[in-house]
Amino acid sequence: MKATSNINAEYLKDQEIVEKFKQPESKNYAFNMLVRTYQERIYWHIRKMVIDHEDANDLTQEVFVKVWKNLHKFQGKSQLYTWIYKIATNECLNFLTKKRKKFFVPIVDVKSELLSKLESSEHVSGDEIQLKLQKALLTLPDKQRLVFNMKYFDEMKYDDISEVVGTSVGALKASYHLAVKKIEKFLKED
Repeated sequence: MKATSNINAEYLKDQEIVEKFKQPESKNYAFNMLVRTYQERIYWHIRKMVIDHEDANDLTQEVFVKVWKNLHKFQGKSQLYTWIYKIATNECLNFLTKKRKKFFVPIVDVKSELLSKLESSEHVSGDEIQLKLQKALLTLPDKQRLVFNMKYFDEMKYDDISEVVGTSVGALKASYHLAVKKIEKFLKED
């Protein structure tokens, strides 16, 4: 019952934000409310993909610029947070793709770079087990890592993840299962 009331409260808050955003006199207030509500979750969603704090900050800003420019087009067919997550997800994947193309580096080298950032970052906290998990995650393909992060860390429902990444629930379950198996294998070998 409590989870349902939280979802309803979030939905009502989202509706309020969108309605206030459509009114010129309350547009800035509504956007500030939206940023306060979602900025931290979006930052960590991005951070888990790009690892680097500065890159995550930059991408988070880019996401909210896109939200500002496009919120008037939001039709309410999905939850506001899944709409924002979709924008953030696309920004992450585009960033990683551009990074590979810009430096003409194979995927293995990008993962090595992310791993070195992970190991040297002052912003990564946690014990040895957490660091091993993060290293294991870097062995996954980007989309599989994305699905794992949303399900495991963000505790999103498969239906919401499906909306964000545009993949069927069945395929997401299979992807998550494969990710878990690969992570388990990595942790046993390490």
